[in-house]
Amino acid sequence: MPTKLGLIGLDTPNILVKYYAMKSAQKNLAAKPSASAPSRAGLFPLEDAVLALVTKEEVTRFLIDLCTPSEITAFRQRWMIAQLLDKNVSHRKAAEQSDGSVATVARVARFLQHERHRGYRLVLDRLQGTKSR
Repeated sequence: MPTKLGLIGLDTPNILVKYYAMKSAQKNLAAKPSASAPSRAGLFPLEDAVLALVTKEEVTRFLIDLCTPSEITAFRQRWMIAQLLDKNVSHRKAAEQSDGSVATVARVARFLQHERHRGYRLVLDRLQGTKSR
């Protein structure tokens, strides 16, 4: 039986969850708790929850609970744009092929090429079996 994510065409849920975790971490850089330590309230950070997932099915189940379908679609679109840009597709063609806006393509391109976090680059290189640039 297909999962909800399968119905919207999500083929790389692990990447999306990790991307979501990275975005969450960016917002909380100054207040980063120690690794794997629960907060005062006894709650673990989202990043630890993501790292606890083992299979694609677990990731899919977690994503369905955590995100709305439109958020998952947005993650999928950004990931597609990152892959297209990595293949040197123009911004205009990446927007057309992904049904994304030029602004979204520009934002993904900025994170792919210039931002210090290098999350897109890390995952692209790992999937291609190369060292992160």
